[in-house]
Amino acid sequence: MLRQRLSQLWTLTLAGILAGTILAAAALPASVLAAVGLRSLGARYEDLPQDLRTPPTAQRSYLYASDGRTLITSFYDENRTNVPLAQVAEVMRQATVAAEDARFYSHRGVDVRGVLRAAVANRVGGEVRQGASTLTMQYVRNVLASDPGLSVEQRAEATETSAARKIQEVRYAVALERRLAKDEILGRYLNIAYFGAGAYGVAAASQRYFSKPARSLTLAEAALLAGLVRSPETDTPIGGDADAALVRRGYVLRQMAENGMISAETATRAQAEPIRLRPGAEPNDCAGIPDGHSDWGFFCDYFRQWWDANPAFGLTVDERRETLRRGGYRIVTSLDPAIQAGALQQSLTVYDLDDRRAAPIAVVQPGTGRVLALAVNRNYRLDPNPAGQRNHPNTVNQLLAGGGGINGYQAGSTFKIFTLLAALESGMPLSAGYDAPSRLLTRYPVDGPNSCGGYWCPANANPGWMDGYHTMWTAFGRSVNTYFVALQQWIGAERAVRMAERLGIVFRADRDAQLAAYGARGWGAFTLGVAATTPLELANAYATLAAEGRYCKPLPVIRIVDPTGRALPAAAPSCGKMLKAEVARAATDAARCPVGGQSAYAQCDGGSAPEVARILGTQPVAGKTGSTEGYATETFVAFTPQLAAAGIATNPDDPSDAVGRAAQRRVIAAVANTMAGALRGAPRRDFMPPGREIAFGAGLGAAPGELGPEPFAPAPARTTPPAALPTPPPAVPTPPPGVVPRPTPVRTAAVPPPTSPRSTATAPRPPLR
Repeated sequence: MLRQRLSQLWTLTLAGILAGTILAAAALPASVLAAVGLRSLGARYEDLPQDLRTPPTAQRSYLYASDGRTLITSFYDENRTNVPLAQVAEVMRQATVAAEDARFYSHRGVDVRGVLRAAVANRVGGEVRQGASTLTMQYVRNVLASDPGLSVEQRAEATETSAARKIQEVRYAVALERRLAKDEILGRYLNIAYFGAGAYGVAAASQRYFSKPARSLTLAEAALLAGLVRSPETDTPIGGDADAALVRRGYVLRQMAENGMISAETATRAQAEPIRLRPGAEPNDCAGIPDGHSDWGFFCDYFRQWWDANPAFGLTVDERRETLRRGGYRIVTSLDPAIQAGALQQSLTVYDLDDRRAAPIAVVQPGTGRVLALAVNRNYRLDPNPAGQRNHPNTVNQLLAGGGGINGYQAGSTFKIFTLLAALESGMPLSAGYDAPSRLLTRYPVDGPNSCGGYWCPANANPGWMDGYHTMWTAFGRSVNTYFVALQQWIGAERAVRMAERLGIVFRADRDAQLAAYGARGWGAFTLGVAATTPLELANAYATLAAEGRYCKPLPVIRIVDPTGRALPAAAPSCGKMLKAEVARAATDAARCPVGGQSAYAQCDGGSAPEVARILGTQPVAGKTGSTEGYATETFVAFTPQLAAAGIATNPDDPSDAVGRAAQRRVIAAVANTMAGALRGAPRRDFMPPGREIAFGAGLGAAPGELGPEPFAPAPARTTPPAALPTPPPAVPTPPPGVVPRPTPVRTAAVPPPTSPRSTATAPRPPLR
């Protein structure tokens, strides 16, 4: 009884306050308000909180594929998309006014008659059954309650049951009505109201309940939605009380008829219609991507990583995520659905969905860094896997771009490109020759029984094909380990490590990071690809060569537009000149050799993946294979002037589970066929050849086929090539200008052969090719 009497007292008190002060606030000018001591109810529009003048309503952000039409997913805390009032069906506008504020177009923000009516009804009923809030006052309350800048306590105060809160709503409503047109207020209200089932705003509600835009709502549908606003959680026909929703729809239709918006007959016919729902579940976040395109989740996950790391969207990761979920952005990504589909199809030719091993493939665009595809034989899903299967066929681990506990995979001899680039940059020409032995005793100390007298001594995987005199062209084409280890020792391993960092290789594994930071000078095995990387990093590093030395950070977007239509600069490529064009062209020329192509000066002689040139047809292509110790992983990376792609066969859960040598041909074919499909119909674009100076050395006038007599020295001018490969002398030759001399590799003949060609666990683990 006490509670009921207090409720009645509150209602009568509030009614008295509002009935007296609202008349003054709504009808008198500010000068009169001041004269009667009611200045506080005469708020100016300029004095309103910023949120009421420019409402910060949370809106869903949409993520599209590169065509700008194919929806990948959306991100939201509140399922909301603002739409202009002109894009809302007229019956929806009428139903809202009839249900919430029939005199909306005649009062000035506060309905005095409604206040008095509510006071009488509540007094007679013995409880608070009717409110006196106009649609404008409800809008004020919704804005303040949903302001993302307020704390939970402040939002609660904005909706508390008190006379102070009601008077504040009155002040703000009167000020809004003095400045804004009625339709502007109605449009804002429809974009902020909650309609139940997680739908905020009429656009989201129309899609959630009927899978259609708000402009297409029928009378019965509009009346149903308008009726939900009063009790959206309980009256909703989705997960709530469908009968209550039907009753509320009838109330709205009768109100529309009573106010002359529709005829009584029309209201009766509409009420007789059954509720016909077509629920539409708006995708939310990367795990919400439809089953038919679950592979897109890995790209979406990479996009989210990129967004979280970008200071343009907030000072902290939490702020950036809040910006994405509430900012209402339209984001066109770089994901090409056709290239993605082709990459996934090719990944599945290496391993199927249920295989414990994976074949991630990444495709990027040289010159922009835009990521065109991230495909792997997995479903990006949180669904449980069959018993005994850890991360297949479902996983949300970032297998293609790394991060989130994924350090990457050893990529074998694909890392020889960094040594080659560092050597070219230091002044050495492509023709630098060296008589590569089967096994090379280095100056890099290692422990263990398989070291050669305490020093690392790597071997060639196929001595009959790899041993002997080579230039950069032939050594890269045949993937000669001892040539590149000697070359790295000559220029200094640290230069190769820093080159990899410049081209985007991230050392995520603790041991890799420590060696890169503190032990790069002694990291002899680096050139053989013992550091972990990802297909995306590898493809993008080689894309720098295709772009003639222009490195671009990987970028998953083409355009980002905010709710006002403003394009954000964060979508622009972030690029810089990391290599001189001549250095990039020379490295590309050497990279023509492994894939069955021919260099500009006809210096290629054998390659580890000759089938690639046949698969690509008329398109010129360059690239490199990589096999790790014991064939634990198999890698292939290739590029044309238009795109670059990389694929790795691996067991992401168990690095000791070797994929085997047979996987190499499948990975090569998968990457090459992905590129061929992506380039189908594209015009031919040629690589620019390197100049003769970087190819054969300054001023030497060397001709194609001429070899030098000293290790890593350009050939002197000849008219015919030497009859036999020369033996490199043990003395240290004069290095190119600016190169610090390094100890010359010791000839294999002077080193007792170890019992095993493998190094120990404490020694670096060299890949094979």
